[in-house]
Amino acid sequence: MKTNSIDLIIFGVYLLMVLAFGLSFYRKKRSSKGFTTGEGRLPTWTLGMSVFATYVSSISFLALPGNAFLKDWNGLVFSLSIPLAAFIAVKLFVPLYRKLDSESAYFFMEERFGAWARIYASACYLLTQLARMGAILYLLALPMHTLMGWSIPTIIIFTGILVMIYATLGGIEAVVWTDAIQGIVLIAGAIICLVTLIIDIPGGFGGFVELASEQKKFSLGDLGISLTESSFWLILIYGFFINLQNFGADQSYIQRYLGAKNDKEAAKSVWMGSLLYVPVSIMFFMIGTALWVYYQSFPELLPTGMAADKVFPHFIVNQLPAGLTGLLIAAIFSAGMSTVSTSINSSATVLLSDYYRKFSKTEVSEKASIGFLRLSSLVMGLLSIVVALAFNGVTSALDTWWALASIFSGGILGLFLLGLLIKNITPKSALIAVSVGIVFILFTSLTPFFGIAPLIHSNWVVVFGTLLIFGVGWGLSKLKS
Repeated sequence: MKTNSIDLIIFGVYLLMVLAFGLSFYRKKRSSKGFTTGEGRLPTWTLGMSVFATYVSSISFLALPGNAFLKDWNGLVFSLSIPLAAFIAVKLFVPLYRKLDSESAYFFMEERFGAWARIYASACYLLTQLARMGAILYLLALPMHTLMGWSIPTIIIFTGILVMIYATLGGIEAVVWTDAIQGIVLIAGAIICLVTLIIDIPGGFGGFVELASEQKKFSLGDLGISLTESSFWLILIYGFFINLQNFGADQSYIQRYLGAKNDKEAAKSVWMGSLLYVPVSIMFFMIGTALWVYYQSFPELLPTGMAADKVFPHFIVNQLPAGLTGLLIAAIFSAGMSTVSTSINSSATVLLSDYYRKFSKTEVSEKASIGFLRLSSLVMGLLSIVVALAFNGVTSALDTWWALASIFSGGILGLFLLGLLIKNITPKSALIAVSVGIVFILFTSLTPFFGIAPLIHSNWVVVFGTLLIFGVGWGLSKLKS
């Protein structure tokens, strides 16, 4: 373990600057819309960087290199589906949500199918965000554990509280602006690390490409279609469905649409954030492959049996020169903190709009709304810490996160597409369709826990679940007509 005072100082100063910057957006007299959408006055470039930073969490910064180190570039195919999903978002979702008189993404569900649809979708969203924040906080703890020797639970609690403070007090403006700054930091950190790795590999870039190519580390996956293996087509189709769900039914993204000055600026922010993520994700996979090549050349530098997610933090702490280690740790924290703060703010918005205001017997005042937003931000932050502690010890945080996302959010996109595309479907038909989809999702996801071999790969669950819901709903609408 290497502990350097310069690295600790750089990292400590960075954390203090982020906290101070986030808290600078605290307003004692703030409207609830100012807290949740910035009242539609947020700059386009900051919204675009915020969309990007929401994608690039510590899941990207650590789990993607870990995935490439352990396997190949199959996981990169997920990113290749983003431009198509972004195109659909700009054409359909941005205008739709900006016309609705609600800061909640799930108000649309209630308009189409009634209160049950809104509650179902919002509850699934909250569960998904808890799983996501848990994975991110866990991954954030890995490099600090290596750097300082603190226990992973201690670091998870410390980091969770830090993010919770500025997300709770600063609202969406603090989240978006810190996202923008942190996005720049994490890109710079990734570039520095990749260049350093390539320089240290015997033979430089040529040696890196030659050895990685020989072992097929650049492979995007088998082109055959398999129900149980992670093929190229599985990840591409899964990625398209998940990204479509992100843009169309994820509160985190919808709030950014509403934060823009007009439809055109909202569309620009979507394109900026999504297109920027593609080359950056390629860079993360290059880092993972470069780490594999590096430790093939210097196997004595890597402890035996180290988990793939911990290899990148190990390199940062033990092989980078003093100063750069602190900067890279700061970059990793930038990636994670930006996504966690986004999830906290968007979850608080959902709790206010879809639960507190909806079920309150009297009109909720602005003062009560702000108080509830801050309290629910605090609660979601604390719950995310609990979930992160449960992640401690998993084999692959990326695979675990993908599996949980499939279970919790598998039915939302299908329901949303029914509401958007099937005009004559009844609420009862939609409920039947969603029920069938949920049964399928639960059955296929939980069979391994009962000692039964998985029927399909976990990533197919969300795809088939969505198609099943849409297909059943479409079929019932035809029977009614």
